[in-house]
Amino acid sequence: MQIEITTLDNGRAGSAELPDEIFAVKPRADIMARVVHWQLAKRRSGTHKTKGMSEVSGTTKKPYRQKGTGNARQGSLRAPQFRTGGVVHGPVVRDHGYNLPKKVRRLGLISALSQKQAEGKLVVLDAASGNGKTSALVAQLKALGWSSALIVDRTVDDGFLRASRNIPHVDVLPTVGANVYDILKHDMLVVTTAGVEGLKERLA
Repeated sequence: MQIEITTLDNGRAGSAELPDEIFAVKPRADIMARVVHWQLAKRRSGTHKTKGMSEVSGTTKKPYRQKGTGNARQGSLRAPQFRTGGVVHGPVVRDHGYNLPKKVRRLGLISALSQKQAEGKLVVLDAASGNGKTSALVAQLKALGWSSALIVDRTVDDGFLRASRNIPHVDVLPTVGANVYDILKHDMLVVTTAGVEGLKERLA
């Protein structure tokens, strides 16, 4: 598949060949949903915690004798039915991540790339480099009409990354960090010519 190469100055710099097995596959919404769920599960901190009966502060003494008081029998003031007692079956610190087969992750990324191509929201850029000036990059992106864009390059240029850091809804990632969630979250997917080669190697 042939696609025009765009420059940051909204010019043309020839054309690039995109492999059909990566950019022209029928998108699988179910696979992309599985990958996004896996990504978001891995991001969860899992630091939620409540104190159990053995962790709350308080006496371990039996409140009163077992029989003869007329009250219900009690063994500890730390029991959950008391206001100062522990929580039963509360959340504990844990890892929410789980394993997802590499084939599923690969197909999810290919589906996301193909979906952007099918929607006409995939752009091949000649190079992503700059002098570190945010104002200059904002003007270039406005001229291109990119209000929400993910820019993927084989190796991220420090000046370009510095210039894009404070622009809302614009993110820059290396090819090793390209993922389904970020691709779908942004309106435009911008891949440099070097980034295309990087994706070919990654998904070969």
